Amino acid sequence: MFVVNKKQKFAGLIWMFALLSVAFASAAPAAQPAPRSNGLAQTPPVGWSSWNNFGDDINEQIVIETIDAMIANGMRDAGYVFVNLDDGWQRYKGARRDHPLEFDPKKFPRGISYLADYAHQRGMKLGIYSGPGQTTCAGYTGSEGHEAEDARMFANWGVDHLKYDSCCSHREAPKEELQKIFRTMSNALMTQKHGIVLHACHCGWGDIWEWAAGLGVNHWRIGQDISDDFNYPGNREQYYFDVLDQLDRGVGLEKYAGPGHWNDYDMLIVGLDGQSKQLVGTGASNIEYRTHFSLWAMVSSPMLVGADVRKLDQYSLETLTNKEIVALNQDPAGNIAHKVRDDGDLEVFARELADGSHAVLLLNRGAATATMTFSPRADLQAPMDRYSIRDLWKHRDLGTYDIPFTTEVQSHEARVFRIRQLATSANGRSVSDAAEQELAR
Repeated sequence: MFVVNKKQKFAGLIWMFALLSVAFASAAPAAQPAPRSNGLAQTPPVGWSSWNNFGDDINEQIVIETIDAMIANGMRDAGYVFVNLDDGWQRYKGARRDHPLEFDPKKFPRGISYLADYAHQRGMKLGIYSGPGQTTCAGYTGSEGHEAEDARMFANWGVDHLKYDSCCSHREAPKEELQKIFRTMSNALMTQKHGIVLHACHCGWGDIWEWAAGLGVNHWRIGQDISDDFNYPGNREQYYFDVLDQLDRGVGLEKYAGPGHWNDYDMLIVGLDGQSKQLVGTGASNIEYRTHFSLWAMVSSPMLVGADVRKLDQYSLETLTNKEIVALNQDPAGNIAHKVRDDGDLEVFARELADGSHAVLLLNRGAATATMTFSPRADLQAPMDRYSIRDLWKHRDLGTYDIPFTTEVQSHEARVFRIRQLATSANGRSVSDAAEQELAR
């Protein structure tokens, strides 16, 4: 007969509880790391980036002319303050072990700090580019092994934004390796007195949205590179995402974004018109570009224009400088639009804004004009018995409603509205003449 004394029994119980604790810990979902804040990007960065139009063929004159153009054409006053240099500002091509990281004196004879000062004096900010490898995507010297040195140099230059691009490498790498890459640069930037927004450009692999905010990253790419297409069948070259691909990629990721840390749907293609020297795609229609812009604003993606802003046509400029749409993107509450209804090709997205009003977007993905209806009660579960509605593209108040709102939406169009709850009317139904006209449209 086997006899267990009290000490053995107690030890066995401790061991059993330890095993149960391990089992429960492995079964429970992993806690999300709390965002580590550098205090920057409380709203998504809005501005311009050089790559999609110029590639590595950039220089001081282009940057200065871009800053001047954004002031002259109203983009700065509409909120576009970042002017970001992408790959190609560096002096050397080749591995970092063989070359220092310096600016190209032929392209930038007065240096990067001159451009930063030029931007700052005009109420704008300057961004720069590097990567965690020995070389960057275009083959220039990268920052591997020199993160602290490079962060200090960028800060001394007065740089305000860093796109840190892994070139979609490490696709199969463990998350721990990916986290180390971006943590190292984030730590280096956070030791600088001059704050620098950090963009982790990594194609959305490794579930980056789950952990990037915990490392102090301000925005991270959720998918592969965007193409200059609204709805291309499949993925161009089995890689590029069109506008609707990027939109669908973000569904379900809303909870990871907020002030200081944002899901990045990639750069705006408005104004490229299929003429990009760097980006694949045949271009989109004016309506499709406007829909793309509306969607990026609603989901609070950073909005960095890739076109040559010195040569924008009037329609593209009016699209980009719609202050009512930009205001949705820059709303201080930082809420992300959710898809609240999906009727096949007809989708409704909505988000609450800081002042208690709601932004509503009606998207028609189909090939024909469709009639769409929106109900605050059904779609928002909000008891709005009476509400006002404003069309943010027509800049027009449509009146007061106590019934669902109905309108026509063209193929590939997104109509965007701002609705506000009103006190219940004492005399029952109240719909304005303007609203009746809209219903009959």
